[in-house]
Amino acid sequence: MENIKEIEEKSKYCLNCPVKPCSNKGCPLGNNIPAFIKAVKEKDYKKAYEILSETTVLEAVCGRICPHTKQCEGSCVRGIKSSPVSIGELEAFIGDIAIKENYKIAEKNTKNQDKKIAIIGGGPAGLTASAFLLKKGYSVTIYEKYDYLGGLLIHGIPEFRLPKEIVKQTIQKIIDLGLNVNYNKELGKNLFLDELEKEYDAIFLAFGANITTKMGIDGEDLEGVYGGNQLLEHQNHPDYTNKKVAIIGGGNVAMDCARTIKRLGAQEVRVIYRRAEEQMPAEVKEIQEAKTEGIQFLFQNNIVKIIGNKKVEKLELIKTELMQKEGETRKVPVNIPDSNYILDMDYVIMALGSMPEEFVKSLGIDLNRWGYIQIDDKNRTSNPKIFAGGDIAGSKGTVAWAARSGRDAANSIDDYLNKK
Repeated sequence: MENIKEIEEKSKYCLNCPVKPCSNKGCPLGNNIPAFIKAVKEKDYKKAYEILSETTVLEAVCGRICPHTKQCEGSCVRGIKSSPVSIGELEAFIGDIAIKENYKIAEKNTKNQDKKIAIIGGGPAGLTASAFLLKKGYSVTIYEKYDYLGGLLIHGIPEFRLPKEIVKQTIQKIIDLGLNVNYNKELGKNLFLDELEKEYDAIFLAFGANITTKMGIDGEDLEGVYGGNQLLEHQNHPDYTNKKVAIIGGGNVAMDCARTIKRLGAQEVRVIYRRAEEQMPAEVKEIQEAKTEGIQFLFQNNIVKIIGNKKVEKLELIKTELMQKEGETRKVPVNIPDSNYILDMDYVIMALGSMPEEFVKSLGIDLNRWGYIQIDDKNRTSNPKIFAGGDIAGSKGTVAWAARSGRDAANSIDDYLNKK
């Protein structure tokens, strides 16, 4: 936790703008940022936590890992001529104080205890939905396939970016609202939708989509080619000692893989991205820290082929140029003819995004053309009793957007049950 005097100084830097671009434009959750910072200025940390709790339950988490420069801090008026307000640090500070002082998210409510809701998946979307439904007084049960809650907060984001103890303590606050949890329950294996429909008044699907997207190039099935999402989730890393590893992609998963693998002893780690650095979706801070740790970057390079007999031996790459195409909002990479070259590598990690598991096709719910669960603007699926959100519904891939999806679903479930 930062020195309180430093935090107070950082809070005084906020202009308390009446238009609140940091909240209205920059924050997926719409947190009342000027109001909570004003409470920090006044040293009323409990009030600051109460203000944040109106819209989020993951303060200590989002304050650490959100892409602040592209969200709240990127919309800060101070940032136009100078540095933006340190919104992430201030939010994390309040989240940490709330843990230390045991501030409650809300008092327990049993107003709607006769209505039972099942949530499948204990990641950011499922946890946020459960908290907001519990605050409304519903009986809520999370079914989680692992023996812990948190989802990617635990197994997808490395300890050096997000301490696991912080996550566990944040989750405990939600459990303290009266949450029921059934661990080691996996949909399609020992948990079935048709049985849950008989027992519950509404169901929220929030189990994520963590199968790494493939490029469709030769050599992707060679031994030594791994999906970044699965590597982080299952921690089934090979021995990287004195090995050369290529990471394909430019998001936070790519940065987390690169920095983790470097720590596991790799001799050389290269991040290969087909666009320019300023187009990388990863948080700027994560890119800079990766560079500081010795990660090398190859921008505007596209992977053409993975070459090897049984194992990876080398990559064939081609250089790209960025061109503005009609109908595209940003420049797209186009391969430069005859610019191919070979790079020796021992392992290749694909970190190009994720997609749902195959079993989703057998749930009896409409999917969109990309294989995600189809939802409307109220998070409703083709089954009126079942709602969905987060990665499995194709929401934007940050923790804050997943949490927003969970909160929206909670409100929609509340409307559905009230009308019913």
